[in-house]
Amino acid sequence: MKKILRWARAIAASVLLCAVAAPAEAQVLGPAPEECTDKVLQSGARIRLCIPRRGWNGDLLVWLHGYVSVFQPLDLYSFPFPEGFHPQNAALRRGFAFAATSYRRNGLAILPGVEDVRELVEEFRKEATPAHTYLFGVSEGGLITTLSIERYPELYSGGLSMCGPIGSFRQQLNYFGDVRALFDYFFPGLLPGSAIEAPPELITNWSTVYRPRVQAAIAANPDAARQLVRAAKAAFDPEDPGTLATTIVNVLQFNVFATNNAIEQLGGNPYDNRGRIYVGSDNDLRLNLRVARFAASPEALRKIALHETSGDVSLPLVTLHTTLDEIVPSWHQPLHLLKVDTSGRGVVIPFPVHRYGHCELTNEEILGSLGLLVALGR
Repeated sequence: MKKILRWARAIAASVLLCAVAAPAEAQVLGPAPEECTDKVLQSGARIRLCIPRRGWNGDLLVWLHGYVSVFQPLDLYSFPFPEGFHPQNAALRRGFAFAATSYRRNGLAILPGVEDVRELVEEFRKEATPAHTYLFGVSEGGLITTLSIERYPELYSGGLSMCGPIGSFRQQLNYFGDVRALFDYFFPGLLPGSAIEAPPELITNWSTVYRPRVQAAIAANPDAARQLVRAAKAAFDPEDPGTLATTIVNVLQFNVFATNNAIEQLGGNPYDNRGRIYVGSDNDLRLNLRVARFAASPEALRKIALHETSGDVSLPLVTLHTTLDEIVPSWHQPLHLLKVDTSGRGVVIPFPVHRYGHCELTNEEILGSLGLLVALGR
């Protein structure tokens, strides 16, 4: 009976939190409003601390943004959700205090991000002591949320992880590499570099030269594109053929702008497909004989292991993931569940959303999940 009442309160809180939709905003959080203070921590991370001037409910929501290229400025970022969900506005308008961090660097910043969030919360507690502290993050921030909940449960009350690579960080990196290696097989000579190298020419001219070239090649040979996506096990919408090109272009863009930084931060090449058997092409034997093969460095594999979730969850954790996510595949959600051993201490609630696109989540879906998290964490 107690469990039923708890779920009833959780659902009621979800509906209440969904009552007001957040307005559309740009990806950067923007200037700090009057109730907020911006600071720079000793690590170099920019942070924002916000406490509502009236009606603070006593709880804190901590926002963790997704991957930002090293070619972008260090800033406090939101995420381009389709309905314009704005994490800061959503928190403050509902009576929550709000905190966010830029992390100390852009690019691959998962492990530093975990520490930056810890320091952010400690900095907030110098100003006020929240009754509960909830994390909510998207994409890379979703993984940082999950790792933080697993590694520092004494600091937080629960987390919402949206579309994060929480099942296997190594498999996520291999997925990016697979799409590029398979692209080079099906569309040979079109892009300079390889799955483990993005030369400056490719990075500099991606938007003006190479992305249009990729799009034109896919339009000219859609059958090769379909084989590529099947072999990579990449998501697309069967009812919208245009998503084939969208998937390939979006994943290649991550390969172009993130590969060199990942190699630098991990101390070597993290991509390994030596033992991979690709299936889904018209001639799998030929594909497996001729596709380029790469070996990950031992140092990179050692550091990748430090980024993996353990499944040791002692707090409420809600995971939200679009089922046709082309960037961070939806198999992360069940893969993390296979790791989970709450041992009666925590709870993990997965919400799959049947839609194409990376974190193409509605305001109602995000706010409802936050409402459930808050109800479970109290």
